Amino acid sequence: MKVILTQDVKSQGKKGDLINVSDGYANNFLLPKGLAKPATKQAINELEGKRGAEQYRKNMEEQKASNIAERLKDIKVSLTAKAGKEGKLFGSITSKDVAEALKEQFNITVDKRKIDLPDGIKTCGIREVSVTLYPKIVGTFKVEVKEEK
Repeated sequence: MKVILTQDVKSQGKKGDLINVSDGYANNFLLPKGLAKPATKQAINELEGKRGAEQYRKNMEEQKASNIAERLKDIKVSLTAKAGKEGKLFGSITSKDVAEALKEQFNITVDKRKIDLPDGIKTCGIREVSVTLYPKIVGTFKVEVKEEK
């Protein structure tokens, strides 16, 4: 009997999979517990429609991420911070600070967790920063840290 899983089922498949199981397993376990629904023509068409919509959404997100990555190439974000001798900062510039400055100066919203600054920026100057916008799409931009006067 063919069924469409409505939840992940161990050793059978993931939610949304169309699987073939024995009649007894489907009628006595999967269907009564709500783990699957019978694979009628209507249900299969719904499943294919959902998969198509999901694929379209992913393609649009990827396109948007690549557009943002293209825009980031020419961007230089400016930040100011208090610094001591030889341009060493008191504290550091974090990915949160960079994300806020990017939003404020260029109206580009980026998740601070996606910005690659493991230890932060601790000195004045210009630095290349990379941001993972989508799996396999990485944008880079420059961050300039100036001494606050």
